[in-house]
Amino acid sequence: MLPELTRILSPYAGHARIIGLTGSPGVGKSTSTNALIGELRRRDQRVAVLAVDPSSPFSGGALLGDRIRMGDHVLDPGVFIRSMAARGHLGGLAWTTPQALRVLDAAGFDVVLVETVGVGQSEVEVAGQADTTIVLLAPGMGDGIQAAKAGILEIGDLYVVNKADREGADKVRRDLRSMLGLAERRDGAWKPPVLKTTASTGDGVEEVVDAIEEHGAWLLESGELTRRRVRRARNEIETLAMTALRRRWGTVGESDRLDDLAAAVVAGDTDPYAAADSLL
Repeated sequence: MLPELTRILSPYAGHARIIGLTGSPGVGKSTSTNALIGELRRRDQRVAVLAVDPSSPFSGGALLGDRIRMGDHVLDPGVFIRSMAARGHLGGLAWTTPQALRVLDAAGFDVVLVETVGVGQSEVEVAGQADTTIVLLAPGMGDGIQAAKAGILEIGDLYVVNKADREGADKVRRDLRSMLGLAERRDGAWKPPVLKTTASTGDGVEEVVDAIEEHGAWLLESGELTRRRVRRARNEIETLAMTALRRRWGTVGESDRLDDLAAAVVAGDTDPYAAADSLL
């Protein structure tokens, strides 16, 4: 059923702007998302939100509680909020995120906000799904070296220091600007701004949306938007192809063949590379 729906929806997709939000737990991703929704609605944009929640490694369940912090928009017909469980998928997103994005895009939303899990240093996959990636930080959540270790200095198009009313916000901003200034960028490349917000009060959120608009204009002018979306489609095709292969290997006959090859590797009769070539 999913391939058929994808074929039907694909001609209607490709118009929404995909905005990804990532950052460590506690930086205020859900509160920031709520504030961004409000500002985007003031600009007459229809907004959808995909909020990905971590799944329990024991029960497999997920709280799906992000919507609690977005209650301001429950009755707004121009806003749709959907929580998704990561189901153990690394990278901060669920494996069904690309399909969900296509549905919301085809449904006519102007902006789709994707909020990642926020559970560690592997949440860089959102950069491959978004047109614009916002990295949220907050005072007391680690220094600039920690940010570099997490890989977020490579994925962000905008950096936002949230909870700017707390002590240390200016230092975080200075550290980020210093580290971003060390990066080598080609002529005409986008230079990520570092902004400050207090999402709980809405301070600074207007400037963040202005920066999103500026980045969107740069994406179109530079041709980077097309490059990013082609790369996104390529990754999705590769994922679907690998999933189909794994499903085929689980069928009767193919599964036996895989078991025989595994036994041959253990016995030393062949090696994993030759076995993989044989399977393919």
